Amino acid sequence: MEIKAIKASDTWQIRHEVMWPDQPFEFVQLEEDNFGLHYGVFENDKLVSIVSCFISNNEMQFRKLATLQSYQGKGIASHLLKYIFEVAREKKLQKIWCNARKEKKEFYEKFGMVDTEEVFTKAGQEYTIMEILL
Repeated sequence: MEIKAIKASDTWQIRHEVMWPDQPFEFVQLEEDNFGLHYGVFENDKLVSIVSCFISNNEMQFRKLATLQSYQGKGIASHLLKYIFEVAREKKLQKIWCNARKEKKEFYEKFGMVDTEEVFTKAGQEYTIMEILL
């Protein structure tokens, strides 16, 4: 398993396949992608998991954490999350946060993230904002 910086466009296929397969491909292309840091996990030179990070005001928001179905349940996303938390610490950021799908809340709690109880719905999905202070 190897984690590398990747281009925004490298994230789109996995975002689409894993998170929004019923939406048009353009749905997963974010306007702010060009301003983000994007990381991917490679297994035998195959991109299998991705995340996009956006830094503003001493905070990092990570978005679109996704792992190909056949690679899920193997700790790959956990490894990637630990990696970006370390990136945030190296950059001396004060907070990391994300919009977590409600059904994934427990996953983020394992990393010390706290549910802010700010809930919203987007494209039929219910989200809650999770955060951790560094």
